[in-house]
Amino acid sequence: MKAMEVREPAVAGLFYTNDPDELREGVDALLADARVASNETVPKALVVPHAGFMYSGPIAASAFARVRGAAIERVVLVGPSHRVFLNGLAAPSARFMRTPLGDVAIDHDALDRAGVPRDDAAHAREHSLEVELPFLQRVLPRARVCPIACGRATPDEVARVIEALFGGPETLVVISSDLSHYLPYAEGRAKDERTAQKILALDPNLDGEEACGYVGLRGMMIVAKKKRMTCRLLDLRSSGDAFAPRVREDSVVGYGAFALEMPS
Repeated sequence: MKAMEVREPAVAGLFYTNDPDELREGVDALLADARVASNETVPKALVVPHAGFMYSGPIAASAFARVRGAAIERVVLVGPSHRVFLNGLAAPSARFMRTPLGDVAIDHDALDRAGVPRDDAAHAREHSLEVELPFLQRVLPRARVCPIACGRATPDEVARVIEALFGGPETLVVISSDLSHYLPYAEGRAKDERTAQKILALDPNLDGEEACGYVGLRGMMIVAKKKRMTCRLLDLRSSGDAFAPRVREDSVVGYGAFALEMPS
């Protein structure tokens, strides 16, 4: 079967606008609202949510703003496979991933060196990686991506792939994950605060009730602890915080943003 040239967007017009000008202006506005100190260290890894921009966009922007204009050439993008059962990890066969802002090149050489197999079905309708791309296109417009969908995989399997792609300052790792799902507002907030403490402690003992991207997170926590990285909480909110007054307080989804840094 001939490999795809381009992985077309699956959720443009749903999770974010499919109008290029509106998308560019919207992402730039979210990034502009993120507060970043001038002396902050560029993170080596980020944990970001992947919901519709109206819900999780500000939280994601608080992380992506910290790498804007950095000398990063490759982004290892790891997220859960929501729609297709996947045994292990997989990248798409396409050479590019497309959004309304244009195409992002996929670094297949790096993926091949890391031994990541291809599975186009796992990527065709998956939103967890796609929704991070408009942010990356605005903060790191020349970076290539290594998009990796995670299915049933052990923490060590994920950690091995992240380590194989880890590189130096030229590489950023982005773990895409929402937190708790469909709990009452206060209960979800309390659960997310506990989960955030585990992530800050680089604790790999996470499960799907705490974070839908737990498979990628567990692998990242193993690598981070091995490399003596430190983790900072940047933002912690839920879909219930997206509008004032709060709506659907009986069923919210949690979102967190974290920055992981190498030891100095």
